[in-house]
Amino acid sequence: MEETKTLVDSIVEGIQEKKGRRIRVADLDGVGDTICRYLVICEGNTPTQVAAICDSVEDMAHKRAGEKPVRIAGQNNSIWIAMDYADVMVHIFMPEAREFYDIDHLWDDAEVTEIPDLD
Repeated sequence: MEETKTLVDSIVEGIQEKKGRRIRVADLDGVGDTICRYLVICEGNTPTQVAAICDSVEDMAHKRAGEKPVRIAGQNNSIWIAMDYADVMVHIFMPEAREFYDIDHLWDDAEVTEIPDLD
């Protein structure tokens, strides 16, 4: 459990390092039938920023938590990148894609923490 919390914290730090915005962390432990324990969602303003956030998350998770993603999808266009860390799923969106897919509300029964934007 502590390792997973360290991983989530390092993911958030990686997002903030590249000025990712609207970070939400959903704790899915109390929700039945989920594929992971935490869901981290954020956005970047351009495909370049989305890709940079992905790289930063990967670096920070490796340095701080010793974790590497099982799989990364979406790097070819950087509109929506999904990073699978088994217990933690990370979704990095362009604002329009985040609004369109609206995955923020799929787990309304989860405990959600809103991380303030760093300005």
